[in-house]
Amino acid sequence: MMKLYQRLAQILSVCLYNAYIPGFFKASIYQGMLKTIPCPGLNCHSCPSALSTCPIGVLQLFVSYGTYHISLYVVGFLGAIGALGGRIICGWACPFGLLQDLVFKVPLPEIKIYPLVEKTRYVVLIGLVGVAAWITKEPWFCKAICPAGTLEAGIPLVILNSDLRDLIGGLFFFKAAVLGVLLLLMMISKRPFCRVLCPLGALYSLFNKISFFRIAVDNDACISCDACHKECPVGIRIYQEGGGSSSCVRCFRCVKDCPTKAISITRG
Repeated sequence: MMKLYQRLAQILSVCLYNAYIPGFFKASIYQGMLKTIPCPGLNCHSCPSALSTCPIGVLQLFVSYGTYHISLYVVGFLGAIGALGGRIICGWACPFGLLQDLVFKVPLPEIKIYPLVEKTRYVVLIGLVGVAAWITKEPWFCKAICPAGTLEAGIPLVILNSDLRDLIGGLFFFKAAVLGVLLLLMMISKRPFCRVLCPLGALYSLFNKISFFRIAVDNDACISCDACHKECPVGIRIYQEGGGSSSCVRCFRCVKDCPTKAISITRG
């Protein structure tokens, strides 16, 4: 039942983030007042139907051109969400997380992602979103990597707006290739983008150990049956890594699936 609730929440978030349907008919981007509100999940603000702005895009903008090189408004917004539930948005309200969950249903052998590789997301956060944007004055994550931007904005706008087709260059094809590779990886590994490349997930993960809502494991009750690992969308064993694991997306499936009720949601 928890998995059903999570899936419904993911679908609802996609609908709420992208409720400006006229954008697809006008082949344009929504520019209203709601665009000043950061989106809590990874959803491209240049998507024709997007109502809010991408927090990673805003952070890069301020790092590149802002007077103080940071947006305290966006940092405060993300910090409040992280302090409440850590990576809970990753598990319940991220459109790209939903895409990865669905693509992984393709019946292919699974390839494991090693924990050391997952640290790359912090390199992306600090290196691309931070240092590279500050030095070059270019939003390199959005410009060259972000697969959500390619899928939600780049491809639809090129299809809908004939004027943009003449502007297609090598960078567009590079981003399309990144998206293609990630889609292939999504078929054989659980949430590869969330675990390896997502800077928003990296930000939220900093709060997993200190958030108000956390996951606790009773080691005395745990029988290491791996029921939690089987259903985990990011492939972790919560009884080994602990409820504060930076990889945990707080979907809470393990809480429901644990046969001995050794896993619980705590407040603190």
